[in-house]
Amino acid sequence: MAGFSEIARQLTHIFAGSFALLLRWTHWWQAAVLAIAALLFNVLVLPAFGRNVFRPGDLDRVMRSGIAIYPLSVLALILCFPHRPDIVAVSWIVLAVGDGLATMVGAHVRTAALPWNRAKSFGGLVAFVAGASMGGIAIAVWTARGMATPPPQWFLIGAPVVAALVAGFVETVPIGLNDNISVPFTAAFVMWSLTHIEAASLSAALPMVSARLVPALAVNLVFGVLGYRARTVTLAGAMVGATIGIVTWLAAGGAGWTMLFATFAMAAAATRLGHQRKAELGIAEARGGRRGPGNAIANTGLAAWAFTLSVGLRDATAVQAAMICAVAALATASSDTVASEVGKAWGKTTWLITRMRRVAPGTSGAVSLEGTVAGAVGAFALAAIGAALGLIPTVAVVPVAIAATLASFAEGWLAVQFEATGTLNNDSLNFLNSLIGAALALLWWSGA
Repeated sequence: MAGFSEIARQLTHIFAGSFALLLRWTHWWQAAVLAIAALLFNVLVLPAFGRNVFRPGDLDRVMRSGIAIYPLSVLALILCFPHRPDIVAVSWIVLAVGDGLATMVGAHVRTAALPWNRAKSFGGLVAFVAGASMGGIAIAVWTARGMATPPPQWFLIGAPVVAALVAGFVETVPIGLNDNISVPFTAAFVMWSLTHIEAASLSAALPMVSARLVPALAVNLVFGVLGYRARTVTLAGAMVGATIGIVTWLAAGGAGWTMLFATFAMAAAATRLGHQRKAELGIAEARGGRRGPGNAIANTGLAAWAFTLSVGLRDATAVQAAMICAVAALATASSDTVASEVGKAWGKTTWLITRMRRVAPGTSGAVSLEGTVAGAVGAFALAAIGAALGLIPTVAVVPVAIAATLASFAEGWLAVQFEATGTLNNDSLNFLNSLIGAALALLWWSGA
């Protein structure tokens, strides 16, 4: 588009974050009205005199452009967290400052490209995390002064940094999902998770965590090497998997790590089953079935996060909820892999989940009776292992297995809608699958 300026667009993107300062004085409904006003301005007024901030093609689909999605995301954050303006403000600033700086630095400062996304750079990632962290801390402190019960000091400083770090890496994931959605909601999820942490509980757990450090390092380094030599993971996958294993052992001990290993073992075995037939059909897992770092994070990252949170939760009920989320996330991820791999290897009739018409094995969003049954059995087995290890109560086994199975159907629907267009890739779908399974299990636990 003639006159388009990426610098002008990003400066506008960053400047819009200054309106987060108003959250200190506004009620949630007032903030929502302002967000709606900003949306209307961006869609109806801005195209008339601010055309230099619209990328080529944006004016043909304004409501699908970042110009419209930005205020819509802010509005959604306000509605999701009406009584936590600090979460809204930090998530907004992470989007405005972090994403804006990442784009500007990435485009104008020559630094090495990221190995997992050559379109992104280390310089852009560093700029994102640094800028979003500083801006997030500043807005958190500012907004907290207007709250009746301000968050603790550690939260105002630590939570924005963690949110910026996680959101920064999410921004580099090579998917087509608009950053104005993925970045702020990742930051908000992290911030919300950390609201449940109590500093005293963390301090009390430090001796226990310290005592687990040596076995955590030793076991995971050994299994990382063995997994690589057995050709079940790539080198990068082994390194990331070992890191997740170390974090899990530190937070949940040997029981949590055993649950993690059982999940990996089941998924790896399912991937190898019928590999020759899948290879002949051209639907075998890439790299000869070896799992990479993205797969490790997508399938076990959420569980590792839940295990980590459990260390600092306030009471036993909250810890149990975190454990149910972790086990459900792992059961969901692995059972989905089992269902997919068994279906590709031995599924006689494969159906597209959204239209229930026959499709070829390996089609995105396809299901088969054989795969579905295998996945459900796998989910039940993993939930039972979680109970046997003392991570979840026995009464939670069936609900967790059901949640995992339902989540896999939901993931199939999402795959049909968003994978073919490039909006989401397989790893992001796997992460959402784990998130849905954990959320369904948590809903059951909360209402039980």
